Amino acid sequence: MSLSGLLTPAAIALAMLSVALLLAFVRLARGPSLPDRVIALDLVSILAAAIAATYAIAAEDAVFLDVAIVLALISFLGTVAFARFVERQGFNE
Repeated sequence: MSLSGLLTPAAIALAMLSVALLLAFVRLARGPSLPDRVIALDLVSILAAAIAATYAIAAEDAVFLDVAIVLALISFLGTVAFARFVERQGFNE
């Protein structure tokens, strides 16, 4: 299904998520410290999962829900790995 066939609320939600994704990329590039960049990367992956889920609802195709679930799981594991790294080695700014 093409984007022109989407319902209006889904198109608005996808546009808002796209703007949020762009702003998260700006924070990822400009983040003053490593934790800021990791949080921005986590936000990017969450927004990508939200875009996939929104598109799955709009297109009525459950395959994209699987993509959203996998993205969310990988994002969670990355955040936990970074938290363990900071806990063991400490983070000095």
